[in-house]
Amino acid sequence: MDKLIISACICGAEVTKEQNPAVPYTVEEIVREAKSAYDAGAALIHLHVRWDDGTPTQDTARFQECIDAIRKECPDAIIQPSTGGAVGMTDLERLASTDVVPTPEMATLDCGTCNFGGSEIFVNSNDTIINFAKIMKERGIKPELEVFDKGMIDLALKTADKKGLLVHPLHWDFVLGVQMNATVRDLVYMVESIPAGSTWTATGLGKNAWHIAAATISMGGHVRVGFEDNLYLEKGVLAKSNGEMVEKAVKLAKLLGREVATPAEAREILGLAPLK
Repeated sequence: MDKLIISACICGAEVTKEQNPAVPYTVEEIVREAKSAYDAGAALIHLHVRWDDGTPTQDTARFQECIDAIRKECPDAIIQPSTGGAVGMTDLERLASTDVVPTPEMATLDCGTCNFGGSEIFVNSNDTIINFAKIMKERGIKPELEVFDKGMIDLALKTADKKGLLVHPLHWDFVLGVQMNATVRDLVYMVESIPAGSTWTATGLGKNAWHIAAATISMGGHVRVGFEDNLYLEKGVLAKSNGEMVEKAVKLAKLLGREVATPAEAREILGLAPLK
């Protein structure tokens, strides 16, 4: 079983300081949270950025500023910009996060349209998936294939993979508790549906965070924690930082017999080039 890669999704695009005062908006706050996660054992920082008032943005200059600042504090971390953006953004707006220098090693690629609750619909058409996969392949960016239900696995394979736009072995991120239930049964179903040789990460939203993390660690997958997905360390107790949640994931890994991967080991597991 590979060592455990811990990804920290430090702010997302939807959570706010009203929900948890530690949610980062400014560059300084984003760096603080990235460093807290990195110091606790996260090898990968999954990055959304905000304007100082908390408004989500895919602005290239803002991503560049945040990535440069994080790199000074976390020199060998894998920094994975999100191309998810926020509900309502265009494809070109979302892809602007990959225009930074140097080109990101990884970025997210959402593999289907998703109901986020109420009237919010996160649209990812077949053409969007193909376009994102094509651009990432051209730029040498490894996509993290983000899926919210089993049908999105099939869609990714029938659209982008069929056209030769995905390079194997693939890496998947299962986000459970939005459109698909966050149960161990459903997690097993997802894992059994991806191509042999793939690597995978999983996360459970909100109250689902920790039982999905424990199951994922036991099953040999990799785990994602952080404010984007969950604001609580345990029931009724707000996490004070992303680092606290990474620390909890590290403790779970130790209890379950998994060693935690360094950034260099994570690059090897994911098939990324060693950091120069």
